[in-house]
Amino acid sequence: MLFNSIHYLWFLPTVFALYWWVLRTMRAQNVLLIVASYVFYGWWDVRFLALLFISSFSDYWLGLWIDSSDDARVRKRALVLSLVFNLGILAYFKYSNFFIASAVDALHALGMQANIGTLNVILPVGVSFYTFQSISYTIEVYRREMRPVRDPIAYLAFVSFFPHMVAGPIMRAVDLLPQMSIPRRFTYANGVSGLRLIVQGLFKKVVIADSLAPMVDDVFRQYAWETGPDLMLGAIYFAFQIYGDFSGYSDIAIGSAKLFGIELMTNFRTPYLSRDIGDFWKRWHISLSTWFRDFLYIPLGGNRVGKARRIFNTLVTFIASGFWHGANWTFLAWGAIHGLLYVPYIGKKDVPAAPPGRLRVLVSTLLTFAGVTIAWVFFRAKSIGEAFGYVKGIFTQNVISIPERIEGIPFVVLLVLLDLLNRNNIRDPFGQVPQRWLRYTLYFILVLAVVLFSRRNDVQFIYFQF
Repeated sequence: MLFNSIHYLWFLPTVFALYWWVLRTMRAQNVLLIVASYVFYGWWDVRFLALLFISSFSDYWLGLWIDSSDDARVRKRALVLSLVFNLGILAYFKYSNFFIASAVDALHALGMQANIGTLNVILPVGVSFYTFQSISYTIEVYRREMRPVRDPIAYLAFVSFFPHMVAGPIMRAVDLLPQMSIPRRFTYANGVSGLRLIVQGLFKKVVIADSLAPMVDDVFRQYAWETGPDLMLGAIYFAFQIYGDFSGYSDIAIGSAKLFGIELMTNFRTPYLSRDIGDFWKRWHISLSTWFRDFLYIPLGGNRVGKARRIFNTLVTFIASGFWHGANWTFLAWGAIHGLLYVPYIGKKDVPAAPPGRLRVLVSTLLTFAGVTIAWVFFRAKSIGEAFGYVKGIFTQNVISIPERIEGIPFVVLLVLLDLLNRNNIRDPFGQVPQRWLRYTLYFILVLAVVLFSRRNDVQFIYFQF
């Protein structure tokens, strides 16, 4: 089920009404959340529900096993079993076809014939997100950062909670599980801020991202015949398309959760206003970047090692993040580019920074955005060759010309203005507008725009493919 579908328009208020007005106990509300989440997830393909349940039940049991033993070897075996199981699911469903196709290509390059057929494995929606969430639980129990939950209903509600299950935010067990184990209370403030976030998220997705999508598709499809300025605009349009699409999803997820008295972490914080690449990764897909920091970068040694090893740890973490996004060499390249852009930032952290002036802030922000946008070309392209051809075309294909594809500029400006308006109040957009009449005017404009820009066929969110 899509957030931007007519089905969700009926689904959310129905679950909300049952949750607060019919069910009175925490356990009954958790059961409803599980049922609603399985309906939400099974809307794509009922077969995926079995995988979700098996993954959830196995980690619930392994968490109890890890906690029940004081033998370090037994605890480590249980943790390894959890990692192998979850990463095995991810590897099979997400990377089987990629590895087989890569093996065939390698054999052909060596002059050997191979008739290995691909498995054509269907990727379950959201598998990358809920497997990482399950992994965080068993690791945190193993580290004794939390005690395992003994209520299977609370655990199933934690894993399957529908607002964030498909595309995040990736919630740490230590942050979300306790909320599933205590009574929740509805507040007017939560309801209002939740609805504001939902409306803002729909506006980002339906009006901005979905309007930029066909322009981006056109430019990338025929990049060899586009001028340099139009290629540059196409890359900028994609940067704002994916931002509007993914941050829009996160806004709707966080807003929907608020309606049920549950807080999800902030996932985006005006990332294109970042002053350097380190700042960018504190603002973009925060739940994923902190997951890789805590469960990969720090275990590798983090900042506790020498500078050369820190650089190695950084590159490994970014490349792993790229590979998490998908089974394509372009995602690995995207991660590697961000890792290389981050290397100078590692050196900067050892030197006290001078107080930045306005011009310096502006220049550094624009340079950071330029680097991020070039990296997005590799993320969006179908192949490494296409990505290099696109980037080369920006600087070589009729570069002194007036761009023709300017129809997307108003949507870019809208998203920038939205970020500037709410940059100090991310979790409650428009809450800082003091005049009630102005706030309601903004609500009316946003809702009207969503209705007018809605497509007959609902457009899937970009991050559903990951």
